Amino acid sequence: MTSPPAALSPAQTVPPTPRARTPLPSWLAPLGGAAVAVAAYLLFRGTALLPHDDDAAQFAAVNDARDWVDANRNESPLFLFFVNYVRLSVGALHDVLRLVLHGAGWAGLIGAAGTLGWLAGGLRIALLAVLGTGSFAVLGLWEAAADTLALVLTAVLLSLLVGLPLGVWAGRSVRLRRLLTPVLDVMQIMPTFAYLAPMVLFFQIGPASATVATMIYSIPPAIRITALAIEQVSPTAVEASTALGATRRQTLCKVHIPMARATIALAINQTVMMALSMVVIAALIAAPGLGSDIVRGLSRANVGLMLPAGIAIVVMAVVLDRITMAAAARGPVPSGALSSRSRLAVAALLLLATGLVARSLPAEFPQEWVLRLAGPVNEAVNWAKFSWYGVTDAIRNATTEALLNPLQTVLTTAPWWLVAAAVLALAWRTGGARPAVTAVGCLLATALLGLWQHTMETLTTVLAGVVPTLAAGLVLGVAAARSPRFAAAQRPLLDAAQTMPAFVYLLPALALFGATRFTAIFASVVYAVPPVVRLVEDGIRNVSPAAVEAARSSGSTGRQLLWKVQLPMARPAILLAANQGIVMTLAMVVVGGLVGAGGLGYDVVSGFSQRTDFGMGFAAGVATVLLGIVLDRITQGADRRPSPRKKKRIA
Repeated sequence: MTSPPAALSPAQTVPPTPRARTPLPSWLAPLGGAAVAVAAYLLFRGTALLPHDDDAAQFAAVNDARDWVDANRNESPLFLFFVNYVRLSVGALHDVLRLVLHGAGWAGLIGAAGTLGWLAGGLRIALLAVLGTGSFAVLGLWEAAADTLALVLTAVLLSLLVGLPLGVWAGRSVRLRRLLTPVLDVMQIMPTFAYLAPMVLFFQIGPASATVATMIYSIPPAIRITALAIEQVSPTAVEASTALGATRRQTLCKVHIPMARATIALAINQTVMMALSMVVIAALIAAPGLGSDIVRGLSRANVGLMLPAGIAIVVMAVVLDRITMAAAARGPVPSGALSSRSRLAVAALLLLATGLVARSLPAEFPQEWVLRLAGPVNEAVNWAKFSWYGVTDAIRNATTEALLNPLQTVLTTAPWWLVAAAVLALAWRTGGARPAVTAVGCLLATALLGLWQHTMETLTTVLAGVVPTLAAGLVLGVAAARSPRFAAAQRPLLDAAQTMPAFVYLLPALALFGATRFTAIFASVVYAVPPVVRLVEDGIRNVSPAAVEAARSSGSTGRQLLWKVQLPMARPAILLAANQGIVMTLAMVVVGGLVGAGGLGYDVVSGFSQRTDFGMGFAAGVATVLLGIVLDRITQGADRRPSPRKKKRIA
């Protein structure tokens, strides 16, 4: 028999197992931080304020720099041997293209567009191009449309001349791609207004400065998409080419570029679209074309003057989009069809015939065929204003009193250090130390520029526009992802909305609500919702089918599937959608400075229209960029942060 175990002495008593600590709820820290911020605001509101001063020393310093540039433009080597040559070369290219388009006449322009449409996508695209280009003449705007098209073509040619080689190089060089990424990020974060003041300073007002500003705005997609296309070429094909003894140049010309042709064509399409949207805004610095009619109409609150130009811009965007996308989607020539050389020969004959016909027609489009829309449109707008005044006025006033005024009061009466601390805490929680430091540094830089108060006013309108933008984008994106029929019905609306330049969205908003802050917010929501919808839809559609099937087989309802599987797994795409929605809302709210939004947008517009305010307008453009970086770093940090579910699994 075995003896029983000896009894343990008191000193040897096994200590009790410590009880596991219950982790604190994840919402407790944000709630506590919000409570501390509210208490600090109530204690210190109205102190440590940074009021706006139109005569700040920073603005005077920029005005002095502008005066120095004007005085030394013909003496400084920088201008004599670089800036002036760039301005003259760009202006000369624009003048040549403008002369060609105007020389072709309205009939020649229609025929050339139809020929290009046939080359790109066949008869259907040719018919669309003919009808679209013909509408410019019917609206009485073919000369203004030719000016806009000349500016777009100039900017696109120069953008592709720079962007495509850089994109190819970046696609083959990881080091160059890393160097270009932050530069392209800043260029794409910048609202379009921010490009204008530096262009005026260096290139003066006119087509040259408008073209260079448009180039800066439209180059990033050309570089990014081309680099992605080259990078995604099959490594097997590249290795096979190298094994057969091909040089790097031969591999590039015979393998990389042919296999990436479709995606590079998409880069050209996006460059064209970006250039067209920027050309309209460039009308603020005396760019000729359709944008000038829209700017004049906005300044006079005359929708009848703006609408024909807005329609022409939308039609031009659709025609250029369909032609370039058809060229991108065109595959190899099927057997029995005309060869590429034969198609070019037919196109040359069509252009020759078009030129002969155009010479036999009058140079001016017959005035009896022109649609006069200004009078009927203004009458309809006046009718809508008086008929719907009660509803639109109630919506505008309720939003202003219940949301805009209180939010702006909080931001403009809070101490600057409290706002900075809130941004630091939020950015740190979403992205970590580096994004937090960047965000706070950019925010404080707006104070150094003397524009803290106007930055807070702009932030008010941005936040007020972001909430309905994200809500509408999430609802419509989820509905499209879960219903193919709804997605098919919604897709043409999204296509049309994404091809419209930003200015066009101000037309219905101005007609309904007048020139107020709410007008800019309403337009920003309409402008920013389409990309949010697309990104949310794409994210939910790309959720792993195995995960969805597993959830269904375990008995999950449709609502449980959405909340427990699809939305958590689509989190990166949804956060990217939020990032894009915020940045696009900021861009549109600044444009809304033309219709009463105030803040930084008004400062920028004032800087263009009044010479004495140039310094303030220039600083406001920089402050807009800084605010965009602040919002971008916060949302990009949230995209990189692991989800709570992943944290639990890791723990």
